[in-house]
Amino acid sequence: MTAITSQSATPRPWAIEGSPVLSAVDRLDTTLAGSPLTESAVVEHLHPLFSRVLERDEIYLANHSLGRPLDQLADDMRELTDLWYTDMDGAWGAWMDEHTRYRRMMAALIGCARWDCIVPKTSAAQGLRTVLNALPAGDEPPRRLRVIAPEAEFDSIDFVLKAYARKGRIELTRVPAGDDGITGVEDIERAITGAAEPPDLVVLSQVLFATGQQVEGVEGVVASAHARGSLVLLDTYHATGVLPWSFDNVGADFAIGGNYKYTRGGPGACWLAVHPRHLDREDLFSVDTGWFAKRDTFGYRRSETAEFAEGGDGWLEATPPIATLYQARSGLMLTLAIGVERMRAFQLDLQRHLIGTLREHDVPLHLIEQRGAFFLMPVEDLPETLAALKDAGVNADGRPARFGTESRAFVRFCPDLLNTRTELERAATRIAKVMKS
Repeated sequence: MTAITSQSATPRPWAIEGSPVLSAVDRLDTTLAGSPLTESAVVEHLHPLFSRVLERDEIYLANHSLGRPLDQLADDMRELTDLWYTDMDGAWGAWMDEHTRYRRMMAALIGCARWDCIVPKTSAAQGLRTVLNALPAGDEPPRRLRVIAPEAEFDSIDFVLKAYARKGRIELTRVPAGDDGITGVEDIERAITGAAEPPDLVVLSQVLFATGQQVEGVEGVVASAHARGSLVLLDTYHATGVLPWSFDNVGADFAIGGNYKYTRGGPGACWLAVHPRHLDREDLFSVDTGWFAKRDTFGYRRSETAEFAEGGDGWLEATPPIATLYQARSGLMLTLAIGVERMRAFQLDLQRHLIGTLREHDVPLHLIEQRGAFFLMPVEDLPETLAALKDAGVNADGRPARFGTESRAFVRFCPDLLNTRTELERAATRIAKVMKS
């Protein structure tokens, strides 16, 4: 394997001096001396950062769902409240510094040259609504927006689009998955190029939430859409923090995601990214807005028309949520300091180990070759299987997925940084017992 340079040598404009998270990663890097992550080094240097959650008496394989928090989270939240108690309205200076830090960290994580591309949100669905409520751009009179999206999009994204369609605000074209359960980019591109009128917006996940399929060829979809004058919004919730990728390089117009899962930031910590080429357009702005998007926010001047702040600040809304920024801090710092590439290699190795051990126990699996952070086990009765796994000390979850016109149920398994091979072997034994009972 290729040696990987220590992340500690990389500039960290978002770093907090003396952070126990960054100190632990620096010690890890010193131990590894440029080599890939090893289980022994991770256990020695990183597991102590998670002492509270590792006390739980279970094998946690739902890391693709709610990410396990660092001990540092409690101190970060205490910092938020201490500022409030001691400084009252004077806390806003430090709180807005944290607002900027979050935007810098997210920009670094998804490869944005401009940190103001990042617009904090409380849900990915809020980011989608912000974009829908910014279109059409220009002087075109109001009309139904033409939107294309795969049927396999996450429930919240799918539901928002259906709600807009029911309200008569969009004309929605949904691209079904194939009989093999795979959403093909060729089908999405055909929907774009074959539409009688160019779509206004194409919505697409990089990794699909139900199956874990990594949608290959996203750049081609973006190119096809742009050739017809269409905009593209990527849902990156199951890709960011899992796959190394660059928003600037992919070229999509918008991206949405959140910190609930892979960067361990908890509920409500989400974001919208607006490509730099759109930030200074005066004809593209959202009516999902508020006073933090105003030019000269704290001047309280009333203009005759809505005068938006420059750059990404013009996409902000009203008073921003602050607690979510502190929630997300420790997990983002850990992810950035280690590096997504190193974490991905380590996590794939754990996936392979668990898959191999499950196969030794003759547990049926449904494996998609190009996948994100989790893989699938088909089951007949999903609630019953999940309850039995929970009773056996294995915490997992599952989702139904479309295979053509058929719906199938799967348990999702996602080992991560905190799982050891010995633990995965115990999990495989328990899973096999449940499946054979």
